[in-house]
Amino acid sequence: MRITFIGGGNMATALIAGLLRQGQAAEQISVVEHNADARARLEADYRVNTYAELGPDAVIADAVVLAVKPQQLKEVAQVLSPLLAMQLVVSIAAGVRARTLSAWLMGYANVVRAMPNTPAMIGAGVTALYALPAVQPSRRQMAQTILESAGSVLWVEDEALMDAVTAVSGSGPAYVFYFIEALQQAALELGLNADAARQLALETMLGSAQLAASSSEDVATLRARVTSKAGTTERALQRMDEAGVKAAIVSAIHAAAARSKELGEALQ
Repeated sequence: MRITFIGGGNMATALIAGLLRQGQAAEQISVVEHNADARARLEADYRVNTYAELGPDAVIADAVVLAVKPQQLKEVAQVLSPLLAMQLVVSIAAGVRARTLSAWLMGYANVVRAMPNTPAMIGAGVTALYALPAVQPSRRQMAQTILESAGSVLWVEDEALMDAVTAVSGSGPAYVFYFIEALQQAALELGLNADAARQLALETMLGSAQLAASSSEDVATLRARVTSKAGTTERALQRMDEAGVKAAIVSAIHAAAARSKELGEALQ
């Protein structure tokens, strides 16, 4: 599979690294990147082909991955449109709807929208994918293969659900980091040093997530199992409930989804 990335930033780099780990040949990957330093880094680190400008030679590919900022996507699409033939176009630009991108590409419908998250940079991401109806199953599999290089994937059949995906998993790492910050702060206030606070917070979060992922039981059951009657955990959870922590988190994610919808409408 020949793949061209338009944009050579962090997420594109994560996907390139993942593809190479899976056996993709470096000479079958091209990157269009204006920044000369970024091109030099990509060539040195990954041995991929690079181009300073988007032109016919750059998009001799089976798939074109749009990895630019959402605000740049319309301009890029206008340049890309006359260069397309049968390529699959995969967009990882947050907020831009697949039908909007298709319209910017003068009605080109072989488009998949992807919403990865930042753990993709270490191969531990999760990506939701949505394909326009015209995308054939073989092309859907092509998109899945590309994004699976950086973690797990799931498909949604209603693009409106991508706002929920953005709010839960796209923004989700920030919520996790926020909770880790709180654990570390509490540990420091209780007298632990900075190194101990960081280790306890990070490894507790990591281990708990791994336990939940490996268990056939739901997280509510796992939580209840840690919560002894009249114990320390019960006291902490009671305080969180009194403060409305869970309700605040749920409300915050609804707010993120609403903002995602607003941004999608603004970028039409």
